[in-house]
Amino acid sequence: MPETFAFGAGRVELTDDGAVKAVLHPTRKHSMLLDDGPVHDPARYWGKGFVIASSGSHRFDAPDFTRWRQTGIDLLYRLGDLELRVGRRFGEHWTETYEVRNTSGETQTIGSLGISTPYRDLYSSSRESLNTAVHAHIWTGGADSWVWAQPMDGSGPGLGLQLTEGELWAYSVESRDADTGSNIRGHLYLHPTDHARAPHAMGGQPKIVLHPGESHRWTWQLAWHDTLAAFHATRQPLIDAPTLVAEVGESIAIQLAERAKGPSTITSATPGTQYVEATDGTVTSRINVLFHEPLRTIVERRVRFVLDHQRPVELADSRRFSFVPYDTETGLRMLAGAWRDWSDARERVGTALLLQATRDNGWGDRTELDEALTGYQQFVSEYLVSEDGTVADDSLHENVRLHNFPWFARFFLNQGDPRTAIRILDRYYELGGTHFLAFDLGPLLRELAKVDPKMRTHLANHAQAFLDYGDDLPPHEVNYEQSMVAPLLELLIAAHQEAPDSFDPNELTRRLPWLTAFAADQPDVRLRHIPIRHWDGYWFGLLRQWGDVFPHYWSILSAAVYLTWPRDLLTQSEADQLTTKGNAILQANLVNFHQDGSATCAFVYPSAVNNRPAHHADPLANDQDWALVYALRLAVTTNS
Repeated sequence: MPETFAFGAGRVELTDDGAVKAVLHPTRKHSMLLDDGPVHDPARYWGKGFVIASSGSHRFDAPDFTRWRQTGIDLLYRLGDLELRVGRRFGEHWTETYEVRNTSGETQTIGSLGISTPYRDLYSSSRESLNTAVHAHIWTGGADSWVWAQPMDGSGPGLGLQLTEGELWAYSVESRDADTGSNIRGHLYLHPTDHARAPHAMGGQPKIVLHPGESHRWTWQLAWHDTLAAFHATRQPLIDAPTLVAEVGESIAIQLAERAKGPSTITSATPGTQYVEATDGTVTSRINVLFHEPLRTIVERRVRFVLDHQRPVELADSRRFSFVPYDTETGLRMLAGAWRDWSDARERVGTALLLQATRDNGWGDRTELDEALTGYQQFVSEYLVSEDGTVADDSLHENVRLHNFPWFARFFLNQGDPRTAIRILDRYYELGGTHFLAFDLGPLLRELAKVDPKMRTHLANHAQAFLDYGDDLPPHEVNYEQSMVAPLLELLIAAHQEAPDSFDPNELTRRLPWLTAFAADQPDVRLRHIPIRHWDGYWFGLLRQWGDVFPHYWSILSAAVYLTWPRDLLTQSEADQLTTKGNAILQANLVNFHQDGSATCAFVYPSAVNNRPAHHADPLANDQDWALVYALRLAVTTNS
């Protein structure tokens, strides 16, 4: 029969084979782990996993030996020439020790060893997500590794896992494909190494070499904490840095524990990411920082590249002025066909907006930019925007996607044509836009209200509609996601700014934790304050790979909220924190732009997804230019 053990104020349920089935707290409505169903089953319960070794590869499930104890359980798995012992102990803390031993007479090399930790990170609906699901924020940086399982509504308690012995160097994802789709993050596995599948990942993966009779072990401890800050207060990392980004030639200050040896500062004359390590002589930890060129340099190079490579100049009509995705490996522009996320419209309008922002900053060649934008406006007018303001999905398909409307309205406004922008937004609302969270609506409506007061009515009605929805938001392209919550808050901020007495500002502040819960503060520039998104590599990339994308350019929607949040609703400390987070998000997205002006639309972060190597940049330059648009719009502080 399954056993239940007290764990702090909560409890842990174990199956009869000793795996963890559920983790519950009396203040939460659901287990912190996935339920059995079409995606999750006993083969992926917490603590099960696999090993890839020189003597063979094995998954482990049913133990060869089990000993129940008053405070937990001991397990033994035989994996060919290896033996894995697992000890689980419960009480105020939940502690697990894993020890793998070479039982053969020959030296064995372990290339990967993964433990399933199936956090309930999924989106059934907004209400169910907010009330029953968690965001799993992971850091596998050696001895300082940790995981913070944050309830999606931003409340406490959360479940914190910290490594107390050994090192973890990677995490991977399984069960992500077109069948599971965008509404579940997948099964997350923690690794002391994933060298066999991705030796390059996360700064480099070690091999675990065991001579006859030798063992390798690690221990992690879990506990309930009210906040991430409270969890961090129980940790003593070897290495950290308050700021993870600097311009080339400048320095980043490194924080070291008293027992640790490592650099106190780091600088670089070359743009890109760098891993920085520290050791106490027994174990090692690392962080990841970014050095970047001045924003103007990045922008002007990017604009030069898209003008030279990302317009289909082979076409005979105005479509040659559009912008399309580009394969940086082969040098070919992509043909979309039915795959709309590679089309000549939709998110690709962000590249046109980048050209406008470059022009308006007085950067680049004004004549060339004007010519390119005039051509693009001709393309949009001939192929995308009809007389009644309807925005076509692309030049080949006339179906309607509401996300597209504000983007093209913004383009026409920037071109000095507010009347067309107004016509597009009127049509958006005729088509039911009041019940949809498109991006940039709040700020855009406020700007256009200076020309047409009806825009102010649209804003008020739209905001009230979503106040009435409460936490039961209508599903969009994903049931619930960061790019629903951020536009929701952006809309409410604009409505509050336009008419401060129109609704209780507490309606704003109670929703802010929904957005901040999507991110944590791992010491990696790709992760710190970057909201979780785990489907964009599939929809927008060339490799069509599912899995966490860090950073994804729509993380800048969170930055827009943080940097425009009404400061009168915050203490000075809270305002400073939001400013720090907002700028960190904008700066982190500079990592996706290369020195030759090319770019990547998706960096798939896990070491592997569905047993295929990852932790790589997708070769497609597609729609990431929005990151630069918002960096310019929000006047990002980049030390430049």
